[in-house]
Amino acid sequence: MGRILAVDWGDKRIGLAATDALRMIASPVGTITRRVGKRPPVAELLRQAEALGDVDLVVMGLPLDGDGEETPRCAEVREVAAKVTERSGLPVAFVDERFTTAKALRTIQEMGGSTRGRKEDVDALAATVLLQHAMAMGVSAPGDASAAEGGDAPA
Repeated sequence: MGRILAVDWGDKRIGLAATDALRMIASPVGTITRRVGKRPPVAELLRQAEALGDVDLVVMGLPLDGDGEETPRCAEVREVAAKVTERSGLPVAFVDERFTTAKALRTIQEMGGSTRGRKEDVDALAATVLLQHAMAMGVSAPGDASAAEGGDAPA
């Protein structure tokens, strides 16, 4: 069993987190900055997965609306997921990412930290929250997170 890479897809930055080899601990691993008007950075995402080594599952957050319905950005996330699988053979599971950034911000503030000038840290921590949620749900293959897409509690 390999690592899980979590992807918190954003308009400006993509937060990344990964499990340890035993899939017990989720940790932030960085961000990818998106460039306006450019294609989604699928190649960079795959480079990050390769650099981690032994990634055998990618979990991507679906940016659902407050009612749990898919938003227009969900189509982009699903398109990127298809490209990740096509180019790497890695399976991709989807998890509801509502409130992950808010939880990351709250966590930093509860620890007495400031979020000013730490957008990359917040995005990577949001990916960690997403990954923790996926791990708690027992996501291990595509389809395992289907409940999270429609009715499970937000991350």
